[in-house]
Amino acid sequence: MKIDEHRIEVITHLKYIKEKVDDNHRHLKELNGRVRKNEASINWIKGVGTVVGFLFTSVIAYFIKE
Repeated sequence: MKIDEHRIEVITHLKYIKEKVDDNHRHLKELNGRVRKNEASINWIKGVGTVVGFLFTSVIAYFIKE
């Protein structure tokens, strides 16, 4: 009788653990999507900064050259 109770308890705990793992998996997918969007935004900002830096350096070099 004790063995059957123990098996039922173990199965209950395993179901609980599976639910939590599935919840964590769904949450990770959501976070990965957010991180991907943030990385794209950061790359865009870096690109704009690079262009602005290049233009600024070009203008300064032009005035120094004269």
